[in-house]
Amino acid sequence: MQNLNLKSFDKMSILKLSGSLLLCLSAGIIGKFAVSPESLIWYEYLFKPVLTPPIWIFMPVWTILYLLMGISLFMVLNTENSNRKTQALILFGVQLFLNALWSPVFFGLRSIIGGFFVIFLLWLSIFFTFYKFYKLSQNASYFLVPYLLWVSFSVGLSLSVWILN
Repeated sequence: MQNLNLKSFDKMSILKLSGSLLLCLSAGIIGKFAVSPESLIWYEYLFKPVLTPPIWIFMPVWTILYLLMGISLFMVLNTENSNRKTQALILFGVQLFLNALWSPVFFGLRSIIGGFFVIFLLWLSIFFTFYKFYKLSQNASYFLVPYLLWVSFSVGLSLSVWILN
């Protein structure tokens, strides 16, 4: 696999991979703090579309997505330094920030419309991150595909929740 040769891992590579994974997982940790028992009750009583997954599925799905994002980030970090790499990393940071922001806006503020706009901006930033990563490492960009697909589905769900409520 390009940029992820397990035989050539050294101490720095292990630190870089660990840091990439922890950085991405931290977005989920931030989101978890925004979800209180009261906000879950609020969410339970919202009108939701039929295709809404059960609440228990979100934690394992997001954990997998954060791990894939971390691997993707690690792979891009191992490409040659360039302006394109800097732009890609900035976009990655933007999408990670928006990812961490969604739960506090939707659950913390209980803002359906705010949550929709954050997730729509998140989708845009993931799309552009995918594009920039593709230019640096196609394999790295492929690790973002499940994330892009899940957030695409989530944008539709968020729009539906907004319309229904």
